[in-house]
Amino acid sequence: MSISRKSFVRGALAAVALVAAFALTGCGVASQTSTGHSDLQTVTAGKLTIGTGQPAYEPWVVGDKPESGQGFEAAVAYAVAEKLGFVKKDVVWVRTTFDEAIAPGAKNFDFNLQQYSITPERAKNVDFSSAYYETTQTVITIAGSKADGVTTVAGLKGLVLGAAAGTTSYSSITDVIKPTTAAQAFNSNDDAKAALASGQIDALVVDLPTALYLTAVELKGGKIVGQLPGAATGDKFGLVLDKGSSLTKKVSAAVDALRADGTLAKLAEKWLAGFAKAPVLK
Repeated sequence: MSISRKSFVRGALAAVALVAAFALTGCGVASQTSTGHSDLQTVTAGKLTIGTGQPAYEPWVVGDKPESGQGFEAAVAYAVAEKLGFVKKDVVWVRTTFDEAIAPGAKNFDFNLQQYSITPERAKNVDFSSAYYETTQTVITIAGSKADGVTTVAGLKGLVLGAAAGTTSYSSITDVIKPTTAAQAFNSNDDAKAALASGQIDALVVDLPTALYLTAVELKGGKIVGQLPGAATGDKFGLVLDKGSSLTKKVSAAVDALRADGTLAKLAEKWLAGFAKAPVLK
């Protein structure tokens, strides 16, 4: 576990050690100043510690190696680090379970990202940055179905489509696709997935993260048809920080800057749309 500044100072009890500690601290401040983050209170002085899952899955992290910067969330993490003034060599990665990172209590990371939806319930225990990604609505199918090979919204209109009842995904069918056959509503994504697998429907609409998972893991021959333009967004993903963290506002400002300059959109296109072959339907 990383040693905090306070723990380091408490450990320097002897006079000689204390002098040495001051010398090291002076070097650390000089290093921080050179990279523009001397005012940030991180879990390890001069470093930015970022948490992610064990394992971390593609396309969020490629090859379970976040330190490579490959994958959407790995790339976002390094982009945020750069905005905060940290060079790549000063970024340290740690692994946590999904639930561990959002549980109450002190953290061993400065921020954590593994597709955490921002919710009021979770916000009671942790801080969230502003959203770095909003889930898009995505059409999926299976190989050989009538939807396999469709590249336009118009091409979906004559098909039998489905989604979980009462969801943004279902509304996207009725409001964006406007099929000639009434959309089928299911009690859950599991029920809708089963209907797709059995041929009861031609295609299913879910959010993109669910689409990536279902087509890669749950559905034999699962395929992403494409993302729906103009559909309402779903969940918003935020970086998780310790409750009351002094970094929260600055991390949010970094995320906001990346959104404003188009970086987040470019990274999503590269790693989510491009990597997962989830083009936006025309």
